[in-house]
Amino acid sequence: MVRDRAALVEWTGTAGEPASLESPMCRNIRTLFNFDPPATDEEIRAASLQFVRKLSGFTRPSQANEAAFEQAVEEVSGAARRLLDHLVTHAQPRYREVEAERARARSLARFGPGQRNSR
Repeated sequence: MVRDRAALVEWTGTAGEPASLESPMCRNIRTLFNFDPPATDEEIRAASLQFVRKLSGFTRPSQANEAAFEQAVEEVSGAARRLLDHLVTHAQPRYREVEAERARARSLARFGPGQRNSR
């Protein structure tokens, strides 16, 4: 468990931030379905990268595992894109700005105004 909230904020990154092999493993993967505008390929790849990191336990794979790791990220990205393209809902789309404001309010209520909030 991370006890330092500032370290936790730094560790989890910010919403919409593209992930790279150098960024740390995140705590969660965000919902990408039913947003306006729709999820981008970069957001889907970032979520796929986090999913593969979580499964493998690697933040950055060794050279011996890098090809398998990258292949898994690409395959998960493709599956995620197909899933998002085929899901159907009758609900109104969510707006990123509204959801980001709700997340900031939750963070403020949870951590208070003295902490740097990532969302």
